[in-house]
Amino acid sequence: MVSFITHLCVGVRRFFDLLQELMIKNFAIIHNLSLHFQEGMSVLTGETGAGKSIIIDAVGLLAGGRGSSEFVRHGEKKCVLEGMFTLENNEDAHQILEEYGIDQEDQTLIVQREIYASGRTVCRVNGRLVTIAALRDICSHLVDIHGQNEHQELMRPERHLSLLDTFGAKELQEQYQIYTESYQQYKKVKKEYDEWQHNEQELAQRIDILQFQTDEIEAAKLEVGEEERLSEEKNRLVNYQRVMQSLSAAYAALQGNEENNGLDAVGQAMEAMGSIEDLDSQYKRLSEMITNTYFQLQEAASDLFDQLDELAYDENRLNEIEERLDVIHQLKRKYGASIEDILKFQSQASEELERIQDREGQINKLSSQLEELAQRMVEKGRVLSDIRREKAELLENEIHEQLKELYMDKVIFDVRFKKEANELTIEDAGSSGLDKVEFYVSTNPGEPLNPLAKVASGGELSRMMLAMKTVFSKNQGITSIIFDEVDTGVSGRVAQAIAEKIHSIAAHSQVLCITHLPQVAATADNHFYISKKVEDERTTTSVSILEEEEKVEEVARMLAGTEITPLTIETAKELRKIAHKQK
Repeated sequence: MVSFITHLCVGVRRFFDLLQELMIKNFAIIHNLSLHFQEGMSVLTGETGAGKSIIIDAVGLLAGGRGSSEFVRHGEKKCVLEGMFTLENNEDAHQILEEYGIDQEDQTLIVQREIYASGRTVCRVNGRLVTIAALRDICSHLVDIHGQNEHQELMRPERHLSLLDTFGAKELQEQYQIYTESYQQYKKVKKEYDEWQHNEQELAQRIDILQFQTDEIEAAKLEVGEEERLSEEKNRLVNYQRVMQSLSAAYAALQGNEENNGLDAVGQAMEAMGSIEDLDSQYKRLSEMITNTYFQLQEAASDLFDQLDELAYDENRLNEIEERLDVIHQLKRKYGASIEDILKFQSQASEELERIQDREGQINKLSSQLEELAQRMVEKGRVLSDIRREKAELLENEIHEQLKELYMDKVIFDVRFKKEANELTIEDAGSSGLDKVEFYVSTNPGEPLNPLAKVASGGELSRMMLAMKTVFSKNQGITSIIFDEVDTGVSGRVAQAIAEKIHSIAAHSQVLCITHLPQVAATADNHFYISKKVEDERTTTSVSILEEEEKVEEVARMLAGTEITPLTIETAKELRKIAHKQK
């Protein structure tokens, strides 16, 4: 999931995947801004209100965050956000792009989002239109944004299980899928079982409906092909006079007049050609054609006579046919477009009726299925739980190592499961498994372990989240990680430790960080200075990429405030030297 918050640190996968460029146009107080990012750790600094968080908001929207017409710069029709990513080794991103059918041949991804003043939004990935949901899905593999609000995830016990699963994602994936399939099958059967149990009145009503429908169709005694035969017979009766006249005229033309009829004339032609057919092959061919025609016409004349002999107008029969066709049409209107469809409906309705009438048998059958599925699901869930417990131990150890480096070496971090794996039952089942997990901590020696949400301060939460992100960044494969002032509320050696920790994350992912700490700024590989100015009576944001001397001056400003002294300059240089040594 991509979170959208207020603190900024953007991470780059060193020498691999990264966010290369970000273009922002007519967004809030930004008129037109283009940023080119490098690998490693980049920081954004500047005065409060200069637009640092606005840049992060723009990245959040580009990654599928909730948009609003309020983001559009006053007086403009729309704002445009565009980012270019390289994806050389991001397998997860390649897979999701393939699922959405998005071309990625050159390993470059262009993500674009337009938000109009009317509220309409348009999203494109490599030129292809996508939904906001698809954009969010794709960018969840590209950008990860962290800030104060995200720390709230640590305060929500219901999110702790998903954080653990993020850590052990690769090992858990196969077993999690097995459990999920079992869980979904169980839920499907459980739903059907509950419907049988609790909808007795509805089932009684359904029986009445099905009984009426099957009886109505059965009473009609339909036959396949019946409608076509009746329609033909109806047409003959309705058009009796025209049929009689046409048949009579045809018969008369062939054989009606003894002195001069069609058959006699053809017979004369047949005799004439027969007398010379042995003289020439062409004559023989013509003679055979006429002979064949004569006998065909003779047969036709006989059939015409039979039709005339059988032809009779029966008004009662016509009324019967119309009544029968009306019955068929009424049934078609209710049950299907043809007699075949009606009979198919009857068969299905009869099966359902039989099944409902055997309610007790159905309930017993489903109960047996549920028992079997529940047992299977609990078995799969316990296997999943065992893997989680192994990963929990590894996570605890890695978090402890990270916390030591953040001067929290006395803190005890514990991933606590509500139940032991062999105690888990069907009552514990949920879409994520059988486990309930909560993080516990003891922040001081001798203090008991208590829920993290009840004992951790804001500064401690920031460092814990940073410790976790250091661990998770190795496994998540995110192209760029953004931290938005995760260093708030710390100073001194802790600030230095946080700076080093953020920089260490840049070994696995591109990192961009909004910061007010000089220690963090001094550690950065790349430094962007954000400022705002008034042009033509409009406020706009601009960005400068600082060279080494300018970096020192900015770190000195962050140390001293408004007045920079030679001492602060020297201190800033010293911070830069320390940072270079640690790299």
